[in-house]
Amino acid sequence: MLRLEGEKNRRSGHLGRENAIHDETVPESTVQSGSCLRNGNLQTPRGKRKVQEQCARIRRNSSRSKRPSQPQNGEVVEAVTLFEVVSMGKRAMQSVVDDWVEAYIQDRDVALLDLINFYIQCSGCQGMVTAEMFQSLCNSDVMQKMTETFDEETGLQYKKFMAYPWILTVTWPVDMDNGDYPLIKPGPYWKKFKANFCEFTAVLIQQCQYSILYDSYLMDTVISLLTGLADSRVRAFRHTSTLAAVKLLTALVRVNLNLDVSKCNAQRLYQVEKNRISVKRTNQRLDQLERKRKEFEQKPLEIENMMNAIFKGTFLQRYRDVIPEIRAICIEEIGSWMKMYPDTFLNDSYLKYIGWMLYDKQPEVRLKCLLGLQGIYDRKELISKMDLFTSRFKDRIVSMTLDKDHEVAVQAMKLLMLMSQNCEDALSSEDCETLFQFVYTTHRPLAVAAGEFLYKRLLSYQGTEEEVPPKRRGKFEANTCYMRKLITFFLESELHKHVTYLVDSLWDWAGSLLKDWECMTTLLLEAAEEEALSDAQESALVEIILVTVREAAEGHPPVGRGAAKKILSAKEKKIQLEDCTKITEHFIVVLPQLLAKYSADAEKVANLLQIPQYYDLDVYSTGRLEKHVDALLRVVKGIVAEHSDMDVLEACSRMYYVLCNEELAIHRRADLARTQLIDELVDKLNELLDDSWHEGEGLCTDEEGVCRIYSTLRRIAAFHNAHNLTKWNLYGKTSKLLVFEMEYGSLPVQMILPALQCTYFALLWQLASVVERSSSKETLLALNRELRFFCQICACYLSHKDKDLSEKAFMILCDLLMIVSHQSSRDDEAVGVLQYLPSTSLQSKMLLFIQDHVFTEEKEEIKDLTEEEEREKESYKLNDLHRRRSLLAVYCKLIVFTVVEMSAAAEIYKHYMKTYNDFGDIIKETLSRTRHNNKIQSARTLILCLQQLFQKHTETHGSTNSMDSSFTNIKELARRFSLTFGWDQVKSRESVAMIHKEGIEFAFQGAAEVEGKCLPPNLNFLLIISEFSNKLLKPDKRLVYSYLQRYITEPASCRGDEWHPLVWYRNSLLANEDEENSVISSLREWSPTSRSKTSSFKRKLSNGSLPETSHTETTNKTPDFLCTPELTAAAGKSRKKLKSRDTSLQECLPFFCPVGLSRRHSEDVIKAEDFSADGGAEDGAEDVGEDVDVVGADQVCDRVYQPCTWPTGADQSVETTHPHSCYTGSRWRGQIKEGSTGQSGLAEEKEGHVLLAAAEELLTHQAVGTVDSDYAADD
Repeated sequence: MLRLEGEKNRRSGHLGRENAIHDETVPESTVQSGSCLRNGNLQTPRGKRKVQEQCARIRRNSSRSKRPSQPQNGEVVEAVTLFEVVSMGKRAMQSVVDDWVEAYIQDRDVALLDLINFYIQCSGCQGMVTAEMFQSLCNSDVMQKMTETFDEETGLQYKKFMAYPWILTVTWPVDMDNGDYPLIKPGPYWKKFKANFCEFTAVLIQQCQYSILYDSYLMDTVISLLTGLADSRVRAFRHTSTLAAVKLLTALVRVNLNLDVSKCNAQRLYQVEKNRISVKRTNQRLDQLERKRKEFEQKPLEIENMMNAIFKGTFLQRYRDVIPEIRAICIEEIGSWMKMYPDTFLNDSYLKYIGWMLYDKQPEVRLKCLLGLQGIYDRKELISKMDLFTSRFKDRIVSMTLDKDHEVAVQAMKLLMLMSQNCEDALSSEDCETLFQFVYTTHRPLAVAAGEFLYKRLLSYQGTEEEVPPKRRGKFEANTCYMRKLITFFLESELHKHVTYLVDSLWDWAGSLLKDWECMTTLLLEAAEEEALSDAQESALVEIILVTVREAAEGHPPVGRGAAKKILSAKEKKIQLEDCTKITEHFIVVLPQLLAKYSADAEKVANLLQIPQYYDLDVYSTGRLEKHVDALLRVVKGIVAEHSDMDVLEACSRMYYVLCNEELAIHRRADLARTQLIDELVDKLNELLDDSWHEGEGLCTDEEGVCRIYSTLRRIAAFHNAHNLTKWNLYGKTSKLLVFEMEYGSLPVQMILPALQCTYFALLWQLASVVERSSSKETLLALNRELRFFCQICACYLSHKDKDLSEKAFMILCDLLMIVSHQSSRDDEAVGVLQYLPSTSLQSKMLLFIQDHVFTEEKEEIKDLTEEEEREKESYKLNDLHRRRSLLAVYCKLIVFTVVEMSAAAEIYKHYMKTYNDFGDIIKETLSRTRHNNKIQSARTLILCLQQLFQKHTETHGSTNSMDSSFTNIKELARRFSLTFGWDQVKSRESVAMIHKEGIEFAFQGAAEVEGKCLPPNLNFLLIISEFSNKLLKPDKRLVYSYLQRYITEPASCRGDEWHPLVWYRNSLLANEDEENSVISSLREWSPTSRSKTSSFKRKLSNGSLPETSHTETTNKTPDFLCTPELTAAAGKSRKKLKSRDTSLQECLPFFCPVGLSRRHSEDVIKAEDFSADGGAEDGAEDVGEDVDVVGADQVCDRVYQPCTWPTGADQSVETTHPHSCYTGSRWRGQIKEGSTGQSGLAEEKEGHVLLAAAEELLTHQAVGTVDSDYAADD
């Protein structure tokens, strides 16, 4: 029997010689001491108690023993165990291993036990190791001892396993398997420990390969130890031993590689020596080389046996481990073995494990598989062994590009790129086409990987020169060929609006090609006739030019890729500036030529006109290139005169805006050209109107004259959007057209649309000038009249027969209301004069417009359509959906910013379920924003929506029909509304409580006597609001339940099927039936004797005070009910004996509240009484702790759930006569202070709006659907 002891002799004698470690006797109870007991004593109670005591000392001293060094007698004592030395990592690992090897040579048993203890400690085991010799036991005893058991008596866990030549017993506390051990601990220290641990194993094998590695003792013991630990049920043992074992095998692979080299060298020396030796000479040297050669032939066999033992004993058991980290370790290492030693491991017998784990559920494991395969497919000499694997698992790898984990998808794409490069015909053309489309994905790393695949597969420089005719090889011919391929790919992909994403995907790999703007423009301007691009190719190339210019000038990915604009480094900024200069110098000369060539093509011109906004405009003056400005302005002026397309006109307007910047030296030239252009347009408009407009008759002209007026108005509207044209006084001309159309309705619609825009822009420019500088009151009043008049015009156009005009008027009206209602200026008087909120009639018109134009769908005609017609129909549906979403979004913005009443959202919420796929995101965002602004009013809007739907259902199907599909839809809508409150019940407390309050009032509204029973007509509404019961806190459920009882005047008569909604709603509020039975039994005992106290308690609630609650009861549990201390104490004392009493009273009073009080309407207001704290309050604090519900501490954290308080109106008063008679709290988030028994101990709010309310006073009737600002809680 060997004991792990003698730290002093072992450490100071062996580890401390070369490293000057101070002599120290480590306490036996520490983790690193490796303390043990004789195995025989573990079966006796005395031995178990001793083990338990030692483990307890180990745990107490663990923190102290883990310190790297401790001062003793003024000196610093260094760590003396392998675990300490490796974890500290302050010394070279090779010297540590050398010390251990020296100790092993002197006493291998002690050194081996030291190594065993090291691996046990690295597992985080705060226990002991006991060893006994294997030779002292027979085989049957050995098999019985290979167990892992738990001793309930001592609370310790034991693991016995073979570590030849010993049987080791590891003892540790039960709570060791708590998921906290060195390999998974967070922080840089433990991350470094893991690296040191792996390095120690590798260096150990490296230093032993020439000496003790083949002694048939060291490796047998270590492999037996790691295999035994890897079979443990404890995660720490399995994880640590598996990592050590696979790293051990990796080190053995390196040793085997060195042996192969040595074997080849020995064989070569043997042959050389053999050829040199003659017959007459002695062969002593030859015999020596022969022995060495045979030795090198024998050692690899031993290494192979060790590797097989580790692979079969550890890898085959753990690569399917339930812990993903262990599976990932195994797969990562087998990938390295295949790369390092392909002769042994790179075959189908081992590759199948990687292939199987490609289907693992954890992304970490799948990622390790792909990374391992990348290392193999990257080496062409290994590809020949991968044919079967490729054919078997290629489809799986292709599908992994759609993996839900982004990193796995990226690495799968990179692996497929390597397979495409090094494996001929590994990927079919269909596979490549599928992978090419990933350049359009929104996840940028995956798109960039796909861009690399596309570039190297389709645009690679390899082999392309043969395709270029020798006579055409010139400066741009190579890039011209690649650009043609890129254009062809873009057109064939049929995603013409996503060229931005294509360019961004290729930017990192084809930057030189995409920045060759000289090549692109040459291809557009100077291409030979036989090589000229088609019209579609030219359009695609122009779009590519614009996108590449934008990417180079802005330096960040497009919208949708990346969370925000990245911060550029100094090098990136330098490249960006160089690209901007290059863009400016090239396009200043070329852009006028391109515009002149494609002046008739609206699409190409609109794209080309966007390029000047990315110029470095100072180059015009510094480079003396002003003549090119004049050329550009002349071309643009011609384009304005030629086109009436709004995209082209807006691009021209934006270009003038850029060039007219007053900080530029060329702004005078641009401003003069702009003024001349506007003068011509306004003069032309005046001339056309003078010729065709007659007072009292309106417009008198032919269709050609209408078209000229229309195109002129469009040009002016496009420029009025970005330029202040107030001095041309366009408001009077355009408003006259709008008024005439409003009165007579005879003008063409195409004229009214730009006139409406011009009038709107004119008002905005006037408003901007008033806000920027002070103006007279007369000017402000005049502007206010114009704004109101224009709003009336827009409101009138909402009912126009032309759909486009009415929708344009609605969009303009919403934008104008948003701007005017939120004007801010330094002049308060100006703000007061200009602010304008829509009237009730205008709000009604706007809401009706939304219902007609957004939520009313056109009926489709069922007929057979061709493929082209189907495509056009789908495109029309998509555009129509975009239009309706824009209308709804701009109206919801008015609701969110309180421009219109929040109650208007009720009409929108009705369509939440039906139109969820089309407008669900907009409605949810509106609901979230309104709730953030005003929780109470938002809750009232929800309940108003449900009430209106219920009333419509009642009118159609009757009040008692709750099985119809329409009622089910309302109930489902309520469930969806409840889900929007999330999991934080405290945060949504006020809103949910208000929903229940309003719902109960609506359910019992208009109750009529029917056969002697009080049957409310809206009783089924309780089924709808029951969907919100699970969002109530337990105290609030009881408060709502108490409020419900006020409406039950005759509980005995509330029976029968017609009262099922009430029963259902009551059950959703009550926690459990036992609580109700207990309370009712308590009431039966109390009701004859405590009538006065019960009435007093009801009056106290009506007057606005709540009974006192002890601090212990408040903080440690949720009170079963809110009642007087006397009632609480009595109910608590007699609860057990009352449960056995007859509960016949329950049949008569089925709907009692938890305190057993039937609350009715009471008009009496009696002043609250003070209850003495020395009577029932103390008893209540003592005895109420029996059968109470405890609120989840994980939700409350350190706060306490207080009973819900209802917001009070301005006409309500709260009277409190006791300092702790009411719960106080801002947003119900009051903090609990230390208090004595019988006091609530609630903290008083120092700031903010404090909502003080008691149960009955705050549960008052309010008109359904009314808007009262006093009910809005302050945020």
